[in-house]
Amino acid sequence: MSAVDQVRSMNEASPRDPYNNNSYGTTVDRPYVPVSLPVLDVRDFNDRVIHGYEEGYGEEELPADLPVARSLIPAGTATLRDFSYVAPEIPQYVRENCTGCMDCVTECPDTAILGKVLAESDFEARLQTIDSEADRLMFEQQWSRTRKYYEGPKKKGLEGGRFAIIIDPSKCKGCAECVTVCDDDALRMIPKTEPVMESIRKSHRYFKNFGPSDERYISDNLLIDMMLKEQTHIYVGGAGSCAGCGEGTALRMLCAATGSKYGDQWGIVAATGCNTVYTSTYPYNPYLVPWTNSLFENAPADAMGVRSRWNQIGWTGKPLWCIGGDGAMFDIGFQSLSRLLASGMNIKVFVLDTQVYSNTGGQASTSTYTGQNTKMSVHGKAIAGKQERRKEIAQIAMMHPRTFVAQTTAAHVNHFYKAVLGALEFDGPALVCCYTTCQPEHGVADNMAGNQARLAVDTRAFPLLIYDPRSGEKVKERLSLQGNPAVREDWYKNPKTGETIDFIDFCRSEGRFMKHFDGDGNPSPTLLAARQDRLENWRLLQELAGLR
Repeated sequence: MSAVDQVRSMNEASPRDPYNNNSYGTTVDRPYVPVSLPVLDVRDFNDRVIHGYEEGYGEEELPADLPVARSLIPAGTATLRDFSYVAPEIPQYVRENCTGCMDCVTECPDTAILGKVLAESDFEARLQTIDSEADRLMFEQQWSRTRKYYEGPKKKGLEGGRFAIIIDPSKCKGCAECVTVCDDDALRMIPKTEPVMESIRKSHRYFKNFGPSDERYISDNLLIDMMLKEQTHIYVGGAGSCAGCGEGTALRMLCAATGSKYGDQWGIVAATGCNTVYTSTYPYNPYLVPWTNSLFENAPADAMGVRSRWNQIGWTGKPLWCIGGDGAMFDIGFQSLSRLLASGMNIKVFVLDTQVYSNTGGQASTSTYTGQNTKMSVHGKAIAGKQERRKEIAQIAMMHPRTFVAQTTAAHVNHFYKAVLGALEFDGPALVCCYTTCQPEHGVADNMAGNQARLAVDTRAFPLLIYDPRSGEKVKERLSLQGNPAVREDWYKNPKTGETIDFIDFCRSEGRFMKHFDGDGNPSPTLLAARQDRLENWRLLQELAGLR
């Protein structure tokens, strides 16, 4: 339910004053008397509505009711959504190669890979609850004894932990991002067959029935282990995002970081965009926290209203995230965002930066790189794609009064979590801009979101930064470029080959820049100008951070 609808509900419930010309009929001495919102019977919703859509008759035959009129969807209904039919392949876990690094679990955009660690004695006891001997053997073979969770605790005199990674077949879209990010070859894609799918479904069911991870094996100092805790799975998967969506991974990690500190006691105000479409395709909602979808241009203003109300009723400690794409935050909602940052209110902003309006077919935004081929800036004979320079939202946000700012990517896991947790700890406005690959619009494969994010950082296309006003009085004391390669150099050089890696190398890897290369692979003048723009931006950051 939108904030606008909530306000209208409260106003319409108030007695109208015939002497007051206010169209809402309120006076200063006559308080609002809000009507009760419709109570959603979640079991009835799942049995009636979800079942109706699964069977194919929901859209046409289910009656309209008050929750539909209010645009209400219960929390976490997307956990019932099944995507097992969308891909011909599915990941298979190779336990003997696994090191327990958790990269695959973290980077999966669909909560389709789950990790768990149990004390060996507990694991063996629970294994005996499986009646079928064949199933017991099948399931036991999927649990590894990694150095991280088994040998490490053993050396400290503790019981070893058994670790497993399980695929949720109903959430996996077959993007193979997990296989790509695994440097240990502990995952591989295999064809879906009836025996394979039967085994995976059984394993997933047993895995869920075995209960949560043993927290004795989870180190709070290892941020990547965060998703071993079930309470961090605030984003349950089942969203209608594209296979391998870079935004999906970022949202999952944002929810995990916030959930690790606050459980489900926080909320989201989201600007219209891809993120609101694939997370609210009726009747499916992947969030376990309350959220509202505002307009494309005013999500920050909506968030300010929610924050004010929460503060009034004593909810000052509950975090509020305002989420939007680069179109919403860089462009049409930019003034609203600036007002939020200037207000000093304790609201956190998360920008899903795809450098394009993905939701409306790939139009250019002010986040778009120079030379990029998009709708509204098509690469033709006269004009070679986008000609304007990219707007830098981080630098602009840093110039606002006492504002925490970060630029990060989901592929740089520790930096991402430090940025989000730092924003949450900061008592005031914070903005986290996250690079998020959009496979269809960028012209990259489904499994390459993480790879492209890392390349964007290595080539200065999207530098990592954290600007914390608490770190000092001077900008150079507040701004950290830690996490970028070769922070004192113009460009990063491959340590193995000695070759310079720059923005041109980034452009070669994506379809959105393909028209800028001739038959011999030489870049166009426009792309060379874009390279210079990225270098100047990097040098400015170096200067601000006191590195030049």
